[in-house]
Amino acid sequence: MVKALMVKVLILGGTTEATALAKRLAVHPRIDARVSLAGRTKNPVLPPLPTRIGGFGGVEGLAGYLRDEGIQAVIDATHPFADQISANAATACAQAGVPLRLLTRPAWVAGPGDRWIGVPDMAAAAQALRGLGDTVFLTIGRQEVAAFEAMPDKRYLIRAVDPLEPMPKLPRMSLILDRGPFTLEGELALMGGERVEVVVSKNSGGRATDAKLQAARKLGLPVVMVERPAGNGVAELHDVEDAVGWLEGVG
Repeated sequence: MVKALMVKVLILGGTTEATALAKRLAVHPRIDARVSLAGRTKNPVLPPLPTRIGGFGGVEGLAGYLRDEGIQAVIDATHPFADQISANAATACAQAGVPLRLLTRPAWVAGPGDRWIGVPDMAAAAQALRGLGDTVFLTIGRQEVAAFEAMPDKRYLIRAVDPLEPMPKLPRMSLILDRGPFTLEGELALMGGERVEVVVSKNSGGRATDAKLQAARKLGLPVVMVERPAGNGVAELHDVEDAVGWLEGVG
């Protein structure tokens, strides 16, 4: 009897929000959830649910998976900049007739004392560095660092979870392999010790990495902020409990 009431759910994961939702659903009596990770991080933090790693093969592959597995609802909890994955999810869910919600953290908003320079993409971020100082702290992950080859005269301090592949053609660069959350004290020590003069960040939102923005504010540093890509019209949820409530409603 209980089996008949179970709701089969797919979580597209890779974020702290996805992990928190997975922990919540792992003990839920009426939701049968599983997680999909894109596989871009070499040693991901695995959630406490059945997990598949790797792509689906585009829209058609994902739509087929949803039908074959009898998925009744999808939560897209991927990174706010994983725009291709989110676009595929929106199209695949529409094709398969499966309801979809986006679980995403609110974007950061500049406050008093912040010196943000908003740009639309990574190429614009590289160009925005002209005249902003020599040492640049890149906190954008590893996949788009090559865009800064267009500004090779800077010294780059690059922080990423995994090594850069391939290594960018930057004459002066240092790599820090680390995973958040980060503390304000740690970010102040890092930026001060490395004599950072400008920070480059994606507007990812959330608490895990916002200490760098607090540190930049305290140090009076400019932040080149890459704004989020446009959404796909999918309704958003900003809280794990809201996501659980929506999934319960689907059932």
